[in-house]
Amino acid sequence: MLAWYQARLASRPLLTQSLTTSLLFGIGDITAQQLIEHRGLANHDLLRTARMASYGGLVFGPAATTWFRLLQSHVRFPSSPNRTILARVAADQGLFAPTFIGIFLSSMAVLEGGSVTEKLSSSYWPALSANYLIWPFVQLVNFKFVPLQHRVLFVNVISIGWNCYLSFLNSSAGTEAVPPQEETVKMA
Repeated sequence: MLAWYQARLASRPLLTQSLTTSLLFGIGDITAQQLIEHRGLANHDLLRTARMASYGGLVFGPAATTWFRLLQSHVRFPSSPNRTILARVAADQGLFAPTFIGIFLSSMAVLEGGSVTEKLSSSYWPALSANYLIWPFVQLVNFKFVPLQHRVLFVNVISIGWNCYLSFLNSSAGTEAVPPQEETVKMA
């Protein structure tokens, strides 16, 4: 299976990473609906899953693939690999993360027929705050140990839980959004 995936990555990297991202965004939503929200199969919102998978494959997958290539080629300090890693994490968390959290929430609001302004005002800061608890550390590992062609896959695997959180946060917009650590306490 890994050899097949490697061959697809070599021949069509953008398409392969976009399709992988679509699949894993969908899995994150299914996880949110079934394991967190306990909707059951009869009440599963297929359109919500389709929106998440579509966003993953059409927006996030291509953007992340391009972003990681840009970081690899333009952010480097040849004499200091650790400075390179820290600069890439800083660029990722200072530029990409805030931008794509906003794009995600705005896209979902548009696809759901809701208000972009309301969605952003209720969910942006909780999502960005939660992002900063997880992603700087994930990206340190990603940029230090993972080869460029596998960085989107690495992020996508970690993102199953993150996408579950984003899906839950997005679906609860308008209600009081809580960071993940408070969620667990309230559900226990």
